[in-house]
Parts: sequence; structure tokens; C-alpha cells
Amino acid sequence: MDKLEKIKKLNRQLLDEMPNLQIDEIPNDLNSQRKLLRALMNIRPPFPLDENFLKLQDEILTAEKFEKGIVKLTDVENISKNIKLWQGDITRLEVDAIVNAANSALLGCFAPLHNCIDNAIHSAAGLQLRDACNKIMNEQGYDEPTGLAKITPAFNLPSKFVIHTVGPIISKNRAPNGQEEILLKNCYENCLKCAVENNLKSIAFCCISTGEFHFPNQRAAEIAISTVKKFLEKNNCDLKIIFNTFKEVDTKIYELLLKSSS
Repeated sequence: MDKLEKIKKLNRQLLDEMPNLQIDEIPNDLNSQRKLLRALMNIRPPFPLDENFLKLQDEILTAEKFEKGIVKLTDVENISKNIKLWQGDITRLEVDAIVNAANSALLGCFAPLHNCIDNAIHSAAGLQLRDACNKIMNEQGYDEPTGLAKITPAFNLPSKFVIHTVGPIISKNRAPNGQEEILLKNCYENCLKCAVENNLKSIAFCCISTGEFHFPNQRAAEIAISTVKKFLEKNNCDLKIIFNTFKEVDTKIYELLLKSSS
């Protein structure tokens, strides 16, 4: 079975699981079928997982992981002793944990092909990640509070774990208030605590609460860097940190802040 045949088989199974879904006719080319697969995985509720499906899904995601290229911790230059900055797709990083900017349901993004980091991480990790998050949430019994952190395996990602945190949501074009700044600080602090408690040696932070959650980029970066540096100093911690940016605007902000504070 080639890649197209595998993807078509997965799409048929997902459509069978969701019979009320109305899908227009999809062209048979590989790119269209692959987009459909991601979209269907995005909207699929956490139904029980089928081992045969997972075997094919994992084959595809593993091959794509290597096609994208894995970025190791040692591939990224240090800005200071324990801190690195890297711009790119966080799902390529081979670290102990990457941080996911999650929503309060903690099940990933259900919007088909959405370009948020939550969608990207769940799409690259596979359906097992939503299943793992669902088990956590069923046991918890309530939405994830802002500022806390939960850890799951990373499944098909190059990282070992994903640490999920819900950042504060800011109204567009509004400055965050003091409480919202504290909540963002808590996100970074609790992710770091989670990493230390699980004996992790490296963690990659996305730009939590920026983008879809509208936290101003400059202030978010200031809080991120300040919180991480204080935590490392206070705990005499040798945890390796990557600040991961995706947009050039964030990269420039982090470069200036990190160089001025090193």
C-alpha cells in the first residue's frame, strides 16, 4: 500500500465513524486526500481508538516527521547558558517536552485545518493525544483552569512529552490587566514545575497566549523571559530552555530582550 492508499483507507474509516458528516467530493490526488485526513482528525471526537487505524496513522506521521526534518537541542545555539531561541515549527523539535497553548477543554483544536499551534501539535502527534487529554479531563471533571499545566506523552512527535497550558485570553487591541499578566506568568511557572517534577532536562515554549488569544507580543515575551530566568535562578535548575517562535515579529522581540538581559 502506498501513502495515498493508506490515507484513503484512513479517511474512509473516519467518515464511517462520523456518518452524519457532509463532505463534498474530494479529488483523488495525494495533497487533497492528506488535507481531508487532517481535517477529519481535527473534528473527530475522542471515540475509542482502533489499533489498525493507529498503525497506518503512525506510519504516515512518522514518515512525515522525518520528511519535515527533526531539530535536535544541540542544533540550536545558546543565547545564554541554558536558554536558546529558535524560529520554526515546534512539532520538529526533539526535546523532552514542547509546550502546547491549549484551550480550556484541553482536547485540541476542533476547527478543520486551523493554523493555531494546538491544531498543529495534535495533528502531528496523532489521535492518541486527544485520547490522552480526554482521559485527563474525564478524571478531572471540569474545564482546565487558566495558568495550570498538564503533561501527556507526545506520541508521534519528536519530543517525548507535551505540556498543555491554557493562557489568558485578551480582548483584541486591549492591554492585559495585572491579573491576566499573573495568569500568563503562572503558565510558564507551572510548565517549568511540571518539567522538573517529571525529571525532564529540556523544554520548548511556544509564545503562549499570543496570536489567537491576543496577548500583546512584546509584553508576553517580557513575562516569559522574566519568569523563566527567575525560576532557573531560584531553583538552581539546569533545565534547558528553547523559546520557540513562529513569526518573525516574535523572533525579533525575543532576540532583543534576551540579548539585553544576558
